[in-house]
Amino acid sequence: MNKFVLRLAPLAAAMALSGCSFIPTYERPAAPVAAQWPGNAPASGKAATDLAWQQFFSDASLRQLIAIAIANNRDLRMAVLNIEQARAQLGLKRADQLPTVNAALAGSRSPTGTGKYVSVDSAGLVITSYELDFFGRVASLKEQALSQYLASQEGSRTAQISLVASVAQAWLGLVADRELLALSKRTLTTREDSLRLTQLRFDHGAASDLDLRQAQSLREAARVTLAQQQRQRALDENALTLLLGQALPEDARAHLSEVSLAQLKLAELPAGAPSDLLTARPDIRQAEAQLIAANANIGAARAAFFPRISLTVGAGSASNALSGLLQGGTWGFTQAPQLLMPLFDAGRNQAGLDAAKSGRDIAVAQYEKAIQSAFREVADALAGRDTLTEQVQAQQAQAVAESARFGLTELRLAHGAASQLDWLDAQRSLFTVEQAVVTTQLAYLQNQVALYKTLGGGVASATP
Repeated sequence: MNKFVLRLAPLAAAMALSGCSFIPTYERPAAPVAAQWPGNAPASGKAATDLAWQQFFSDASLRQLIAIAIANNRDLRMAVLNIEQARAQLGLKRADQLPTVNAALAGSRSPTGTGKYVSVDSAGLVITSYELDFFGRVASLKEQALSQYLASQEGSRTAQISLVASVAQAWLGLVADRELLALSKRTLTTREDSLRLTQLRFDHGAASDLDLRQAQSLREAARVTLAQQQRQRALDENALTLLLGQALPEDARAHLSEVSLAQLKLAELPAGAPSDLLTARPDIRQAEAQLIAANANIGAARAAFFPRISLTVGAGSASNALSGLLQGGTWGFTQAPQLLMPLFDAGRNQAGLDAAKSGRDIAVAQYEKAIQSAFREVADALAGRDTLTEQVQAQQAQAVAESARFGLTELRLAHGAASQLDWLDAQRSLFTVEQAVVTTQLAYLQNQVALYKTLGGGVASATP
């Protein structure tokens, strides 16, 4: 048996050095997307991946909120803890490649057949069931754990990039809420003044009952809109509070009354080529790492068809008395190699290999879907940038026209050349267009943030 072990040792070393493995050769699947983005050519400028979020967002208050969210957000914290768990699993698989040495102390007492008992105590070092990884099963499992660890790192980066974008969009929403609230309050004041004037004219017979009811309806509509805006602002602040992991700081709350959407400018970003997303976006890199892990699992499943050789080794002292173990005990060395060759397992190994191959096919589909989803997100953001720019400009021009129309209608009403109905209709149209300007400006800025995120922006400053 000792000769058998001595023969196994150089073979094991040779196999380890040769890197025997049944892991299939990995080939990255072709990206199932077009080679170019649809629509207009992207603008030139600094790539999103080269812009840290501290550079992309110029507002100091927003940068403060993003830093708070990164420190306190629970979803991001869980993603970071997933890295620690994956790192521990990788450590376990790496440890399986090396023997575990234990200190052992044992004692036994057995009858001799003459009415007496013989006691034997032993102490020493023991290596129990160390697998000689001839066919790379343990190494394949280690490679799988390594890929899962790398995937968890990319998952953490994805979570941080998403968090940065979510905080920015929520903050922009609060800025828009403040502007819409101010607009609603101003409109309500105007309509209350109009109602008082109409009531006075009605009391003196200069206005009809229809004019009065229309003025009342517009006043109540403004109250409804104001209540809706107040509720929406509260909901948006609650959403931002959840992202931050704490209440909105008072200085940040005060800053909201000082900033407007029209003042905020974000950098124009080039889209690059669709193939750039493979390395720019951590969620795609995460999907690829999971694919590599599934590929490594096939190697472990294939190795299960081959013999598994384990070795148990012990070295120490034995004595009839515990006190004599380290003095007059007998020193010895034991070896117990074991070879297990699968002969009949009711199809267990084959089922394991089939499951591993199916797992790889699923991982391929998930990887391709991640690429397609990323392509669509960028294409949507680019389409939004092209159309929202024109929409903002058109609605701003419409607001100017409606403001002029309202002023002219008010002047004509004062000289009896326009009806009360014309004046109320102009007032209602102006309010609607002013609201649309704010919401479109918000959509444009949030779309810019979405484009930054979908292009992998902030990945340079995302730390696992």
